[in-house]
Amino acid sequence: MPEAFPAVTVAIAYHGGRGHTARLGEAVADGVSAVGGVEVVMVEVSEITTPQWHRLDDADAIIFGAPTYMGTASAAFHGFAEASSRRWFTRRWADKLAAGFTNSGSMAGDKSSTLAYFATLAAQHGMLWVTLGLAPGWNSGKGSEHDLNRLGFHLGAAAQSNVDSKPDVVHKSDLATAEHLGTRVATQARVFAAGRLATRP
Repeated sequence: MPEAFPAVTVAIAYHGGRGHTARLGEAVADGVSAVGGVEVVMVEVSEITTPQWHRLDDADAIIFGAPTYMGTASAAFHGFAEASSRRWFTRRWADKLAAGFTNSGSMAGDKSSTLAYFATLAAQHGMLWVTLGLAPGWNSGKGSEHDLNRLGFHLGAAAQSNVDSKPDVVHKSDLATAEHLGTRVATQARVFAAGRLATRP
């Protein structure tokens, strides 16, 4: 009789900023939750607790998220990243899946720098990076701002929110793109978990 499918957890380690990035994180969580048999854990890194560190340690995948401020992730996220060095010393996060999302006030806004920073952080931990996996949208006469990946990023999910707008008006396309990322990571986490189970001695 085949063994039951292994339990899978995807953690979202994010700094919510002024609320727009937190809203994006909620959309990522919705995407994770859409995949059966996958638990989602939300960790706001500016107020992370010891039990939450342990939840990250036990997760199969960690999705990093932060607003892009001055060309990189927010200071609160950088503080979390530096604190994760304790995990680096023991290789605690090695071979977990990783991905990322960010938001800024401008269309480009140097978000690629933030996503690359997340990918580098993951690489230093020995994690395996999951890309967005979408072709760029809104790049032809038939395209529109309602396309998935309307901003054309590939390393992760990127959103643009006007600096004078409230978090509840994050663009629907950006939220759908973030949801896609969550579903993609959760699906791959299940594949990896099943593979580990199948190849276990």
